[in-house]
Amino acid sequence: MLVAACGLAFAVAGPAAAAPGDTGDDGEGGSKTLIQQLEAASKGYLEAKDALAASKKRQVELTARLKQLDTDLAPRQAAFDKIVQQSYMSGRLGPMSALLTADSAGGFLDRAETLQTVAVKEKAVMADLQATRDGQAKAKLAIEATIRDQQKQVNVMAKRKVQAESALKAANAGQDDPQPSDGGSSKGAGAFQGGSGMVDDPTSGGRITQRMLHAMREAQADGFTHYVHCFREQNSGEHPKGRACDFAADKGGFGGVATGSSKTYGNNLANYFINNSSKLGVLYVIWFRRIWLPSSGWKAYTRGNGDPSSDHTNHVHLSVRP
Repeated sequence: MLVAACGLAFAVAGPAAAAPGDTGDDGEGGSKTLIQQLEAASKGYLEAKDALAASKKRQVELTARLKQLDTDLAPRQAAFDKIVQQSYMSGRLGPMSALLTADSAGGFLDRAETLQTVAVKEKAVMADLQATRDGQAKAKLAIEATIRDQQKQVNVMAKRKVQAESALKAANAGQDDPQPSDGGSSKGAGAFQGGSGMVDDPTSGGRITQRMLHAMREAQADGFTHYVHCFREQNSGEHPKGRACDFAADKGGFGGVATGSSKTYGNNLANYFINNSSKLGVLYVIWFRRIWLPSSGWKAYTRGNGDPSSDHTNHVHLSVRP
């Protein structure tokens, strides 16, 4: 019974075949240089995408502010025009005219007080009008700046896309590779709300990021409960940084090339990560000799050693951003 229990525990906790990283490919099916290029390109692309979204949001806010200032300007301009018209029609009450027309010292003081009240009111109306006009000018300049920033981020995204695709091309990979199973419907994951700190990895003795733990738990909560392994030591990639997990297609561990229900499971899981990429912060997904990049979609990825683990035909690899 003890031997059987130990055997059962091993079957659940350990992979059924050679695990990713155990076959000489360093775990992600590509050279260190290629992985670094893909990581930098996708990270830069996502950062520019976030900046673009923030800039567009800022533009909407500024446009609404400018619209309100335009609305406020009309009554302020009307108040100012009325003061000018009254001064023109009746003449501005100045200190000399107040003195000459006063019939007593008390009358002069009354007129002087009136003069001060009118002056204060006029100054306030003029200041209000000028502040509104200044606000308009600043809002317009800010809108122009956000538009320039948006174009900058679009250019950065385009460059990062080229960087990723050029790196794949240099590795004799990277051809467009869409398949009928792509884009399948899946449940929506919850958006990541945590921080940037590290936490214990429940699949190993290492540590992973809070974002990685969130992505794994969201997938498991939505029914993807097969074997998972995250942190491991290797020379490149996100696994040693705690930003990657391998999700086995077979229920018990990393087996042979996935077929039948295991292949369907892997397809659905890959689609799940892609469909929720913004919420989960997906850097890239590798599955069945292909890699999905946020900038470029599915690309051929055949840099493994010809075995199921390095070719990613027995597991879905997920990398998330920092």
